[in-house]
Parts: sequence; C-alpha cells; structure tokens
Amino acid sequence: QVPLVESGGGLVQTGDSLTLACAPSGGTSSSGVMAWFRQAPGKEREFVAVNDWSRRRTYYADSVKGRFTISRDNAKNTLYLQMNALKPEDTAVYYCASTRGNPILSSLRRIETYEMWGQGTQVTVSS
Repeated sequence: QVPLVESGGGLVQTGDSLTLACAPSGGTSSSGVMAWFRQAPGKEREFVAVNDWSRRRTYYADSVKGRFTISRDNAKNTLYLQMNALKPEDTAVYYCASTRGNPILSSLRRIETYEMWGQGTQVTVSS
C-alpha cells in the first residue's frame, strides 16, 4: 500500500492555476514534515516546497517562489500545493513526501530525508 496518495494533477494552459492534494492512505495521521517534489521527463527529481508543521516553517525552491503555496489542513489530514501562474517548465510528475523524523534545516530539500512517498500525479502545462 502506497503510504501517501496525491490528487489534482491535470492538463492546463500557461498562466492557469492548479491545486494538488496529498493525504496519507490507510487512515494514518500526517507527519510533522511534508514536502512536494517533482520530476520532469529526463530530469532528476527536485525539491519544490516543504511544510514543517511543528516549527511553523515553509520553504520553496527558487523556481516556484511567489507562484506556489504549500499548506496543510490537519483537520482533513491533507497537504496542498496551490500552483499559480503555471509555466510549461512546471510540467512534471509531482510527488508528495513525508518523514516522521526530525530533519535539520539543511536536509529539508533532500530526497533522502523522506521515507514515505506517493505514487505521483502528472501536471502538464501547455504553451
């Protein structure tokens, strides 16, 4: 069973908005640190944004700063990624990730920090 399940991907046009959602499967509670990564065709998976609930901090990749917003609804046990002003270069499979650890600041953007992943949701932005 995949520990996390993403939804909300789709095909949009340049400048459009899209909201992704991620929730733990099997009724488990969400972790303190949850993040979004993405992987474009032929490229490595890269960090997009992270929400560290317990420390009330969020961080973004420079490429999405000012356009994307990561948020969490603990009542719904769901992580969101609001994506505005989408560009063709945002086209990728978007993955949700979480960790039950206590990562230091410098490790929040690293793939190996996260032990739980979703199956990914495709976002395609046409020009």
